[in-house]
Amino acid sequence: MAGHSKWANIQHRKGRQDEKRGAAFSKIAKEITVAAKMGGGDAAFNPRLRLAIDKGKGVNMPKDKIDNAIKKGTGELEGVDYVEVRYEGYGIGGAAVMVDCLTDNKTRTVAEVRHAFNKHGGNMGTDGCVSFQFKHCGVILFAPGTDEAALMDAAIEAGADDVVTHDDGSIEVVTPPGDYLGVKEALEAGGFKPEFGEVTMKPENTTELTGDDAAKMQKLIDVLESLDDVQEVYTNVELAE
Repeated sequence: MAGHSKWANIQHRKGRQDEKRGAAFSKIAKEITVAAKMGGGDAAFNPRLRLAIDKGKGVNMPKDKIDNAIKKGTGELEGVDYVEVRYEGYGIGGAAVMVDCLTDNKTRTVAEVRHAFNKHGGNMGTDGCVSFQFKHCGVILFAPGTDEAALMDAAIEAGADDVVTHDDGSIEVVTPPGDYLGVKEALEAGGFKPEFGEVTMKPENTTELTGDDAAKMQKLIDVLESLDDVQEVYTNVELAE
């Protein structure tokens, strides 16, 4: 694993997310709506909704947008009926790529995703072709210089699965997906301030791309993420600056 570049990769990714904040609002609103429709509008009793709201707050999504998305899910406001679909494929150098979507038209979505893969050096695969390379989990990242021993004790006590210290000094706390928010809140209450956190599909192993290959892979990721129906893009690649 390219552990030395973990911190740089996360900072780079956060910067890109900030640039695309408007689009993020729309995608998170979809997730909130679907979560509310599936599990009800009370976040206290709907872990998926609580997680989606937390994601919205993380990008400073206005409260009225969050509330309206919940109401669309519960039927208080008129909304679109979305379905969840996942597409799998390969990027530059055979990199594993998974694309999670929420859509009201699967025919349109699969065509757009396939076109993005084909145009930018990748190709779509069959269901399950790369998903075995990823683990569904929560990830909470802390800056270099964080007290490793104290964080490890607090994380394990809070219910974390693992604590990993990277070569660059950053520390990653890995949690079961359903325990992510509880662990994150417990660590924050204990005085540990995370720099980044999410429930994700974490690759079991990563490879690093550099130069032109890294630029081409970033382009493929950017194009996929720009599609209206795409919620998340996961890959096993670390992109060198």
